[in-house]
Amino acid sequence: MSMIALAPIALVAAAATPAEPAMPQRTAILAATQRVADWQLAHLDTFDHMPAASKSVQNPRDWQQATFWAALTELADRSREPDYARALLDLGQREQWRPGDRPFHADDQLIAQAWLWTAKHGAGDGAIVPARAYFENVFAHRPTGDLAFVLGSPGSGDPPCTQRWCWCDALFMAPPTLLRMARATGDQRYATFAHEEFRATTDYLFDKSEHLFFRDSRFFDRRDAAGRKLFWSRGNGWVMAGLVRVIQMLDANDPKRPYYVSLFREMAARLVTLQKADGYWAPSLLDNGADTPPETSGTAFFTYAFAWGVDTGLLDRKTYRPAAIKGWAALLRAVQPDGKLGWVQQVSDRPDKVAKEDTQYYGTGAFLLAGTAMADLARHGGGR
Repeated sequence: MSMIALAPIALVAAAATPAEPAMPQRTAILAATQRVADWQLAHLDTFDHMPAASKSVQNPRDWQQATFWAALTELADRSREPDYARALLDLGQREQWRPGDRPFHADDQLIAQAWLWTAKHGAGDGAIVPARAYFENVFAHRPTGDLAFVLGSPGSGDPPCTQRWCWCDALFMAPPTLLRMARATGDQRYATFAHEEFRATTDYLFDKSEHLFFRDSRFFDRRDAAGRKLFWSRGNGWVMAGLVRVIQMLDANDPKRPYYVSLFREMAARLVTLQKADGYWAPSLLDNGADTPPETSGTAFFTYAFAWGVDTGLLDRKTYRPAAIKGWAALLRAVQPDGKLGWVQQVSDRPDKVAKEDTQYYGTGAFLLAGTAMADLARHGGGR
């Protein structure tokens, strides 16, 4: 399979900004992050603020909530507030540490990241027993179907290809989970599976000319009204955040690591050129004029990736630190006085409308990831 090429230097140079915005204080960043987390925890059992959400949002093991719970582990690691760890442990006990119910679907594997965290913070090894059984079934009956995203008749359920990672969101849901399982168990089957399937999905969905991911194969030939390709902000946000969480699990001398680092840098170099002057990324990345609405889920994932990349030395400080600070400032403007995060595009598979009052668990989760990465960046003096 072909290796990902490094992005052209011109992409990075074009994005450099002469004036660096000020880095907020770490205490202020964590305070804002906790306020958003606290609002979400106070609204776990009420769903009237998400009128467009399907009933599946009420399932804590569904990807919508699981994004929040996985991100909450990052805040629990950085906060002195014990309620975050307690909420995770309580949830795991109620749900009996189970993954989702679909035997091969990446969305149903995400919640295991939260259970892996609880195993190290009071729950013990029993917290990953259901996940181990889940993946034993995956290894024994590994899907090998086509990655083409072909919808069936209405009501027929998920497309057959979703037994594999045939949509780019899956690269956040499954590979980081598998690599965390590999580290927790010492069983390299998890890592082998993750690397092979990640490559297959990238070879299929990554547009080498635009350095971005199509959401799935239905979008290869679709164009917007101006003739531009459709690259969904949150879809590419899932990938960037997934890359962060994959690279975190790979040792510096792991022979697989350069592939992911190269892809991460290539995408970052393109994405930094697409950030709007107001700090947001548009729902449709190439349709990024000044009149496009704010959108916080994609913006939060990109802010997370940029802040983490600068903090770890994988991304150039001069280029990406200002973009991360601008992204964080934009996210803060979307937080309402009570801590509710707005401007979150609702569940979709493409760029869509978004409104000030729109929120969702995965938007809050993305905000928590951005906030904790920004806090780390601030702690280290704004980057290495």
